[in-house]
Amino acid sequence: MVKLGGSVITVKNAVFTPNVMAIHRLAKEIAEARLSSLILVHGGGSFGHPLARDYHIAEGYNTPGQRLGFSKTRQAMMVLNKLVIDSFIEQHLPAVAVQPSACITTKKGRINTFNFTSIQKLLSLGFIPVLYGDAVLDTDVGFTILSGDQLTSALAIFFTAERIVVAVDVDGLFTDDPKSNPNATLLPEISLSDLRGRLGQIDEAKTVDVTRGMRGKITELIPALEHGVQIEIVNAGRENRLYKALKGEPVTGTTIKPRVDCFD
Repeated sequence: MVKLGGSVITVKNAVFTPNVMAIHRLAKEIAEARLSSLILVHGGGSFGHPLARDYHIAEGYNTPGQRLGFSKTRQAMMVLNKLVIDSFIEQHLPAVAVQPSACITTKKGRINTFNFTSIQKLLSLGFIPVLYGDAVLDTDVGFTILSGDQLTSALAIFFTAERIVVAVDVDGLFTDDPKSNPNATLLPEISLSDLRGRLGQIDEAKTVDVTRGMRGKITELIPALEHGVQIEIVNAGRENRLYKALKGEPVTGTTIKPRVDCFD
């Protein structure tokens, strides 16, 4: 599986601005990796997060004015998804959009129902399902935001993925925030147990991110780690790093080792 961070495929501090060159390059790297099977999930970046924040979508339905925000957020994510799909098709990859809000409901922000049927069929026919963080209906609070990371974890568990390559805009996990502390050092490998102890050191997003940035990302991926899925975090802003990770070649990044007793 691949999770493309919104910070990589959009210009995160410029509303509704895709990073077109990055999207095209990453589609090319995925095509060149020649994977036998792939599910891809992408984040919202400057398309989904500003609207979700302005209309308080993650907090649930409270006022009639939020309805328009829910519609706008969902539409913005579909626009970004189309850009990703278009780039895949240009690389002759049979990518097909799967709208999460059409097959998932949540309960207090957590996935409650998930119809995997269409995704299973697409995979069996050799397609690449492409999903994304979305505004979804919620049985308790009306609606909310389903992060691409919670979605990725659920997919990895259901389809028993061996690994998730998480493509972000930093080199991996560090001892501190590398964007503010030049002395922060990269953690090339970390176990799930060590990761739990370091969660408090991982900064939440300083940009507009309703899914809490790197700390939120890692927290949502822990269930996949508990089910034996290895996670590899790489800087997709650097050319060929995603390609190398997909090919299993040595690459700068962080590998998070899953729970060992999953394999007993």
